[in-house]
Amino acid sequence: MTVVTPVSSASVRPFSIAITDSEIDDLKERLARTRWPDPETVPDWSQGVRLESAQALVEYWECEYDWRRFESKLNRFPQFLTKIDGLDIHFIHVKSENPDAMPLILTHGWPSSIVDFVDLIGPLTDPVAFGGNVEDSFDVVIPSLPGFGFSQKPTDHGWTVSRIASAWAELMERLGYKNWTAQGGDWGSVVTTALGAMRPEGLLGIHLNTPYAFPAQIPEVLSPEERYAVDGLALYMGELGGSNHLQGTKPQTVGFALADSPAGQAAWIYEKFQSKTDNNGLAEDALSIDDMLNAISLYWFTNSAASSARIYWENRSATMSGPQLTLPVAVTVFPRDIPRLPRSWIEDTYSNLIHYGQAAKGGHFAALEQPEILVDEIRTGLRSLRSPHARHN
Repeated sequence: MTVVTPVSSASVRPFSIAITDSEIDDLKERLARTRWPDPETVPDWSQGVRLESAQALVEYWECEYDWRRFESKLNRFPQFLTKIDGLDIHFIHVKSENPDAMPLILTHGWPSSIVDFVDLIGPLTDPVAFGGNVEDSFDVVIPSLPGFGFSQKPTDHGWTVSRIASAWAELMERLGYKNWTAQGGDWGSVVTTALGAMRPEGLLGIHLNTPYAFPAQIPEVLSPEERYAVDGLALYMGELGGSNHLQGTKPQTVGFALADSPAGQAAWIYEKFQSKTDNNGLAEDALSIDDMLNAISLYWFTNSAASSARIYWENRSATMSGPQLTLPVAVTVFPRDIPRLPRSWIEDTYSNLIHYGQAAKGGHFAALEQPEILVDEIRTGLRSLRSPHARHN
């Protein structure tokens, strides 16, 4: 893939990831000294991460995992920092060689990061090299949410999804894009939905793989698909909602619990991958151990357990019923997402639904689980918005 130099600006500074050897050594020493809890008293994951599974993950992290290999992979993509609304925002920016490529900003969620989108960059920017058509080319902009990864950590409160969306609109303007699109899942979907509600100048439309489209008032009579969604929401808010509840109420306590323990950080994220991916009982059925540890390592090395958790606290009044949107919206539903919404509610919420796709497989972390399917859905979903004038040179 050929990387083209992005729009030059004194306010946009090049960035490269460089974790020190001492930080890697410290991680391995901490992992070797892990004090393990007693085993669970049940034969399943109902009490959380199973001891045997956590020990295998941590042993691999300590003895076999190679952060340098992944760091090198990330550094092959052009990365930058730019100060917006008082914070340095880190982002990857890869431009297609196709001068008519559509600009696309991709937003991750929690416990996701820029890691999720690495395997999407090539197919989106250079579709021909991956069996696609040149007309489906994108320029991609992949920012790290404030307090996540290599973006600066806020030192005051108020970083709601609307504020993040405003920062993203500023970023796209700063990069010189007059017309652009946006995509996201999980919190990335919430930010992208906020962009859709805000409709900043130049935003042509959005693609969501986590639609927040529950009706404000759940009907008394439900179809089977609607009942499935309501049951999924109950599971999400109940049995699967432990980390969400703690991060929405006591994010600083979460930070204290995890900042000093890489094994704790690993278990915290591993459980989320296990519970929300399309698997047969273990996260390893859906994701490679290296993919999971790439994500976990990024959280560890940036010490962002507390700062990332605060997105739940900042937006604790948010609900699963998103705003009514009138701009073009494309949606892809993955079968093992939790909750999984019916098409009827999605159509009621997005009056200008330009694409509705149902993936054959995949769960909540679509970009990491099924990158090829998500790439195809993004291409298909946003194709009708293309214009030869979509990119500003």
